[in-house]
Amino acid sequence: MKTGFHDPRTDPVPVGWPEFFRAARLHPVWDYDLMGLDAWTARNPPVLATVSDGAKILAAFSVLVCRPRLRYRFAPTPGHRLLRPFWAEVCQPWLSGYPGLAFAPEVAAADRRPLIRDFERSLRRRFGPGLLGVLYRALGQDFAQDLQGRGRLVKAVDSVAVLENRFASEDEWIASLPKSRRGGLRRQRRRIADDPGVVVVGGAGREDLDSAEVATLIQGHRDRHGKLPLDTRTPPSAAFLHRFLRRPDVHTLTYTGADGRLLAVNTLLDHPDSPAKQHWGTLPVDEGGRQGLLFDSYIHAMRYATRRGVKELTAGRGLPELKATLGFRARPVYAAAVPRPVLGW
Repeated sequence: MKTGFHDPRTDPVPVGWPEFFRAARLHPVWDYDLMGLDAWTARNPPVLATVSDGAKILAAFSVLVCRPRLRYRFAPTPGHRLLRPFWAEVCQPWLSGYPGLAFAPEVAAADRRPLIRDFERSLRRRFGPGLLGVLYRALGQDFAQDLQGRGRLVKAVDSVAVLENRFASEDEWIASLPKSRRGGLRRQRRRIADDPGVVVVGGAGREDLDSAEVATLIQGHRDRHGKLPLDTRTPPSAAFLHRFLRRPDVHTLTYTGADGRLLAVNTLLDHPDSPAKQHWGTLPVDEGGRQGLLFDSYIHAMRYATRRGVKELTAGRGLPELKATLGFRARPVYAAAVPRPVLGW
């Protein structure tokens, strides 16, 4: 086995990565070029680690190299060795509720733990004595069990909203909801359809969008709702979104006012089994926004899911009570902290 570390800002695509990407059924945010665009503007840039057997990749880890908040907004240049203590996080920063590690389909459950330990030993050697440890975020129950061991802390931290798709149409989904929510969604759907002051457009590979305007709307929405605890992500850049929104596997739903101003935006990541309702941003009502657009976005997402016949739709970790009224259940999410002395053991 060989573990390789690949800086997507400067290193070529790892051998075997396109094949692994398809076989492991990864979401679009695992695209190597996209990771590179994100890394150039990130304070804690992602590095892709791969564990390979010859030319075949068996496991992959999205690793954020995290530094204490001192002065700098952006990361040091590629190849710069960190002198102050730091830690690493295994996570996918733009995929809420999903882990930053993946395995080839032929890797048996019993073989995952040894591959993870190989990665940890290589990580310790790669980054040297300044590495304090590793934090694994957004683990499912199966991966959380793989991370257990002496000196390791594994605990449930929150949940991701998951809606099992057993419906033939959006109307069948709406009919399954509580009466009050049913009526509200139907009224909202009619209200948007009859409002000449709101233009609704959805589709994949959107080339008509101003990525800077989208970035501003998404970040403004996040700023109003407060930063998540221990959030090491950097705001999405216009350069990243310019490439991201044009991908054929990224669907973007927009609500635009009659004056052309963007009122709300929602991205949905395509996937053969589990599409993910991802970025959401909206203008406040007192700044010209409209009420109820979030609920309307769920109607569009379920329209897509039922037409595709996918297994499930995921919708991130926020607003669990609201999402429960839309038929979503809470899937537990775990975190695992592994301090340096027990890395690889």
